[in-house]
Amino acid sequence: MKRIMLFIMTNIAIMVVLSITLRLLGVDSILAENGSDLNIQALVILSGVIGFGGSFISLLISKWMAKRMTGAVVITQPSNNMERWLISTVEKQARIVGIKMPEVAIFPSADMNAFATGASKNNALMAVSQGLLDNMAQGEIEAVVGHEMSHIANGDMVTLALIQGVVNTFVVFLSRVIGHVVDRVILKNNQGYGIGYFVTVLLAQVVLSILASTIVMYFSRKREFIADTGGADLAGHRNMINALKRLGQVEPEALPEQMAAFGINDKGGIMALFSSHPPIEARIEALEKRAMGRA
Repeated sequence: MKRIMLFIMTNIAIMVVLSITLRLLGVDSILAENGSDLNIQALVILSGVIGFGGSFISLLISKWMAKRMTGAVVITQPSNNMERWLISTVEKQARIVGIKMPEVAIFPSADMNAFATGASKNNALMAVSQGLLDNMAQGEIEAVVGHEMSHIANGDMVTLALIQGVVNTFVVFLSRVIGHVVDRVILKNNQGYGIGYFVTVLLAQVVLSILASTIVMYFSRKREFIADTGGADLAGHRNMINALKRLGQVEPEALPEQMAAFGINDKGGIMALFSSHPPIEARIEALEKRAMGRA
C-alpha cells in the first residue's frame, strides 16, 4: 500500500509541478498570444495518464511477460537436488531480507544470467538460467540469487517503474507541446491539427524517448551496485566477486529488452549512457574496496 501511495502521489506531484512551472514561465500566455488554443492543464493530465499508465500496466504484468519472453518455468515441485537447493537458498534469503517467498523459476538458456521482477517485493519472481546452474559453483549461485533478492527487497522494480513513468510523462507532454507550437505558431495552421503537428510529435517523441532512456539507465546502474552489496552480504564478498568475475569471462546473451535492467548481467550498449548495467570491472572494484573497508 505504501508503494502504491508513493506511485499515486508521484504521479500527482509531476502533473502539478508541470502545470505550475508552465504558468510561471508564461508558456500558456505566450501560446495564447500566438493564436494557440493549447489546453495546458488537459495536456498535463493526459501526459500523466499515458506516461504512468503504460509504466504501471507494465509493472502489473511484469511476471507474466517475463515468463513468456524467457520461457521461464516456475518450480512448483523440485525434481532434483539442484532445484531443492535453489528453493532452500531462496527461502533462507527471503527470511533474512524480510520478504515473502518469491516464485522461483529456471529459464532455458546456456548463458549465465538471472533476473527478478514483479509488481511488489511480496509478489515477485526470481529466475536463473540453466546455464548459470550448470557453470557456477554453489557459492557463486548463492551470490547471484542474493543479488536478485536484493533487487526485490529494495523494491527496484517499483522504483524503476516510477522513474520510467516520470520520464514518459515528460516525453509525452513535451513532444505534444513542440508539435503544437510547430503547427500553430510556425506553420500558422488554425484549422485543427495538420500533418505538421503529427510528424513533429512523432519525431520529437522518438528523440526525447532516446534521451530520457539515459535517465532510467543511470538509475538502473546505481541500483546494480546496491544489489551487488546485497548479494555480498547474503552470500559473502568473495562469492559475489567470483560470480561477477565468472560473468565477465563470457560474452552474455542479452535478456529481452524489457528484462535487461533486472538481470545480473547484460550486454552493454554502444554507449555507456544507454547501458542498464555498469562495467563488470567497476562492480568488482567497488566490492573489493568495500570488503577491504570491512576487514
